[in-house]
Amino acid sequence: MFQKLRALPRNVWVLTLASFLTDVSTEMMVHLLPLFLANVLGVRTVTIGLIEGVAETTSSLLKLASGRLSDRLGQRKWLTVSGYALSTAAKPFLALAQTWQTVLAARFTERMGKGIRTAPRDALIADSITPAKRGAAFGLHRAGDTAGAALGILIALLVVWLLQGRQLTLARPTFTTLVWLSLLPAALAVIILIGGIQEKRVEVKKKRPSSPTASLPKPFKRYLLIIVLFTLGNSSDAFLILRAQSVGLSILGVLATLVLFNLVYAAVSGPAGSLSDKVGRQRLLLGGWLLYALVYLGLAFAQTGWQIVLLYALYGVYYGLTEGSAKAFVADLVHKEQRGTAYGWYNGAVGLAALPASLLAGLLWQGIGGWAGLGVAAPFLVGAGMALTAVLLLRFWFPRHTSEVLMNVKKINR
Repeated sequence: MFQKLRALPRNVWVLTLASFLTDVSTEMMVHLLPLFLANVLGVRTVTIGLIEGVAETTSSLLKLASGRLSDRLGQRKWLTVSGYALSTAAKPFLALAQTWQTVLAARFTERMGKGIRTAPRDALIADSITPAKRGAAFGLHRAGDTAGAALGILIALLVVWLLQGRQLTLARPTFTTLVWLSLLPAALAVIILIGGIQEKRVEVKKKRPSSPTASLPKPFKRYLLIIVLFTLGNSSDAFLILRAQSVGLSILGVLATLVLFNLVYAAVSGPAGSLSDKVGRQRLLLGGWLLYALVYLGLAFAQTGWQIVLLYALYGVYYGLTEGSAKAFVADLVHKEQRGTAYGWYNGAVGLAALPASLLAGLLWQGIGGWAGLGVAAPFLVGAGMALTAVLLLRFWFPRHTSEVLMNVKKINR
């Protein structure tokens, strides 16, 4: 496996390093942003939900547009670089924010950067690698991304511990210190991308269909529908954090659990990507989604902190099995010149479905108005049910002759 990783091309390693550094930067502060809004600015939870909802929706829509644009231009590099640069430029405004409106503007801009870069970046990885090594490439990228997240959370733990010890509420100096520190790895990532990425020219077709999805293969469209259904039961991980607190885990305990999750995620991603090249992406997705259903069932009935910690570790295994494989499967199902568009649709669909998923989870948990909801277990039971439904569809509704479709696409992509 290590020989296979060493043989991966320069672009894969450069993009992996950039994602590692960017996630170090983001994870240093993103988990503390809701606490900054609530503890420092005195914002209510409904406003916090509005900020995150607007930010994620913006990112999702731009993923679709930027992916299609990269296919039209036949270029990926500068869209990728500009997205990372825009996210970096937005972060200082979080440290300077005195109102929630400023935070909203900063998050909106930062997520714009993510939306611009994600689909062209994923397409650039796929363009740089042969189909036989695609799973390993996406697995490595996901492992680097997740390892950066774990390091970022560890840095946040250290800074919080040094500046305010065991205090229960977040202080402004702690948050602003983390924001300024986060600029260092983010800026370094942009510099590495500018000097390290090698553009992979993609042939631009002169004739374009009137509909952006008209020429995308039917197996990809069906896969996209299954992914959307699964995501409708996959609410924001903020609900997992709330679930951990509900059984008595402290803030430091929750952050430590997040570190464990990311370490497991990173450790599994690389080997899982290589395994998908051997046994097929579809099998890993089926196994990962089944594990997800079991984890969500466990979250519905967990009573103690150690149970939450164990479930978080298994959740990391699920992520490691599926995140890289799901993206590699996109490249398997479409032609080379369609990858940017396909990744735009994939990332956009997942992001857009995540918003109603989180709204549904919140309603099921605590209700709205005079309705008290169905309780803490409800969103996790629904999530498990959605995952099992997606498993059945991927197993029995997905085209039976998928292997033949993949072989034909691979021949064209060569």
